[in-house]
Parts: sequence; C-alpha cells; structure tokens
Amino acid sequence: MSKSHKVWVSRPLFPEVLEHLARYVEVQAETSERKHTAAELREKLAGVDGAIIGLSDRIDGAVIAGNRRLRAIANLAVGYNNLDVPALTAAGIFATNTPDVLNETTADYAWALLLAAARRVSSAERWLRAGNWRGGMRFDDWLGVDVHGRTLGILGMGRIGQAIARRAYGFGMPVLYHNRSRLPVAIEHDCRATWVEKAELLRRADHLMLVLPYSAQSHHAIGAAELALMKPTAVLVNIARGGIVDDAALAVALREGRLAAAGLDVFEGEPAVHALLRELDNAVLSPHLASASADTRRAMAQLAADNLLAALGHGPDAGHPPSWLNPEVGERA
Repeated sequence: MSKSHKVWVSRPLFPEVLEHLARYVEVQAETSERKHTAAELREKLAGVDGAIIGLSDRIDGAVIAGNRRLRAIANLAVGYNNLDVPALTAAGIFATNTPDVLNETTADYAWALLLAAARRVSSAERWLRAGNWRGGMRFDDWLGVDVHGRTLGILGMGRIGQAIARRAYGFGMPVLYHNRSRLPVAIEHDCRATWVEKAELLRRADHLMLVLPYSAQSHHAIGAAELALMKPTAVLVNIARGGIVDDAALAVALREGRLAAAGLDVFEGEPAVHALLRELDNAVLSPHLASASADTRRAMAQLAADNLLAALGHGPDAGHPPSWLNPEVGERA
C-alpha cells in the first residue's frame, strides 16, 4: 500500500498501536517521554500531515503558523486545554480528543484518592515504612474521617462525574452536584444525584470531588473563598485539571486544619507541585495518573490513532473521526 501521509507521535505508544498506524501511514514516533518546546513542535509538525500529541504539547496559532501541510492533531487525553481549537479550526486542521474510554477508570481512581485521603492511608504507610510501628499505639492514633453514609459533592457532572456518582450508592452516600446546567431528570435518577447551587454544594458536602474541565472561567474555581465555605472535616479530591484549584490557598487551609484532607492527581503548573503541599501529611499526591490502567491507556491510544487516521481519510471512519472537536473543518472540506 502506498503511504501518502506521514504522521508524528510525540510520546512513546504501545507497539500494537504504532503497528496499526503503520498499516496506513508513515510513522515517526518518539521513543522517550519529554516536553517539546514551541520551536521543536513547529519543526516536527512542519513535515507531517498529522500528529498524536500529549497534554504537555501546547499547539497554538504560533506553532502552526505558515504550516500548509498539517491536517490533523489527535490529543491523547480527554482534556484539550493544550490545544488552541479556534486557531486549528481557522487553519483547517482537524482536532480530536479521547473521551469516554477513560470514564470508569478515572472514576475508580477518584474513589481511591478519596479513601486514601479520608483514612490517612499514604501517611500511615510512610510512618510504617520508616520503622515507627513498634506496638503500643494509642487507641486514638491515625483517626481519619468516614466516607460511608456521608454526603458526596461533585463539581462538574459530565460522564466522569456521573460514573463517580453511581459508585456512591455502594457507600450509602447521598450525592449533590453542581453544573452550569442541570442534568436531565433521567440521568439524575440514574446517578441518585441532586442539583444544588455551588455555594450550597460547598457548605453541605462532606467530601467534594472536582471533575470540571479547565477554562478561563473555571480557573481557581476553588480558591480561598470557596474553601472557607467547606466543612473542616471535609476531604477535597481533584482529578480534573491543575489550575481549577488555587493550590496555595488549599495548602494553607490544609495546614491550618480548615480542611481535613485532600487527594490530588493534578496540580497548578505541573509537574511542579506547591512546596507546602509536598510537606503536608494530610495531602495525598499522585502524578496525573487517574486514567493509568493498562486497558484504558491502550484504549486511549487506539482512539487517538483511529481519530488521526480517520481525519486523514483512512480506515472505517474515514473523513469522520470518532471524537471530533471541530467538525466544522470537515464541513468546509
């Protein structure tokens, strides 16, 4: 088969996914994980028809300026705040992401963070590994806060938020949520969830999960004022995006005991993590890996590949990528 298209993969991928791509297109794939500079991205993208890129690769108007060859960018994530979608659309470049395939795995991890933070799992493990468990612990040592039967609050009730809410039934937890718009009654019933205003959500939630997309409007959606509304016994979990929480304000609230604990998978300015958060025993920290199960990461990579191939006119979905961010590009083609 003649391979008229060339693609670049900006990070290491599963061999079987690269082999799938190579059936249709010529593949240039990076073999090590790194963040690319804008100049490197311009150079890499100048010589290809499409690319699979990660969240650390910022694709904006300056990166694609003057590029007459590039036709498609497949983001290897459900979030896409690293993409300037209007600039890509104006340039006639398809943009895609990888939604849905990671919903359940990410919801599982949100619960893992909540349970670990509420029950002090990571700090207790560090204490044990340091050789401190020699018997004779006090009866009131390592007291956490209960999860079962408490009120779960969800800020951002998309598909992942809904998956989180459905799991709450097994813990006997009433669920409150806030979205910009209320969900259809049938979905609320399926999730056993009740819509409330944001301030009420913050005041009533015993545990709060953040699952909203990052945008200029959601920047610091949880800051000092919002943290002040929450219960001092509450646990906050962020699996959404860094920047949604004011990490400096959160660190101070945790240090001062105005919040019981936090479970964080994303950070403002990551991979940097606020220094105070790294010092706190009541903060459970993980390096942006909520979707990191073998099956889910393979499914994400396969969807990104299918999106890219379809955008370039290959495969069963040729011309219609499964998860299009700017279908108007196709309408103009």
